[in-house]
Amino acid sequence: MMLRTRKKLSREVSLYEPMGTDKEGNEIQIIDVCTQEEDMAADLEEKETVRFLGQVLGSALTDREKQILTMRYGLNGSREYTQSEVGEYFHISRSYVSRIEKKALLKLRKAFGEAEYL
Repeated sequence: MMLRTRKKLSREVSLYEPMGTDKEGNEIQIIDVCTQEEDMAADLEEKETVRFLGQVLGSALTDREKQILTMRYGLNGSREYTQSEVGEYFHISRSYVSRIEKKALLKLRKAFGEAEYL
C-alpha cells in the first residue's frame, strides 16, 4: 500500500501538459497560466508607477515643467517632440528647453526617491 501511495504522489507534471481549452478551442497549457500571472503583476506595478508619476508631475513640478516633460516624452499619449519643437512652441531656445528638462527630471528623481509608492 505504501508503494501505491508513493506512486500516486510522485506523478510528474509537465508545464506543457494541456489542462483545458479556451473559448476558441485552443489548448491551454500550465505554462500559459503561469506566465499570465507574472505579466499581470508587472502590469499592475507599471500602472501604479504611472499613477504615482501623474501625482508627482502635478505636485513637484511647475505647469511649464510639466508641459515640457509631457511634450518631450509623449506622456499624454501623443508623439514625442524634439527640444527644438518644444522651444518653438514656448518661444524659447532649444538649450533653455534642455535646462528646464534637466531641472524637472532632477525634481522627479528627488520626489521618487523620497516617496514610498510601491
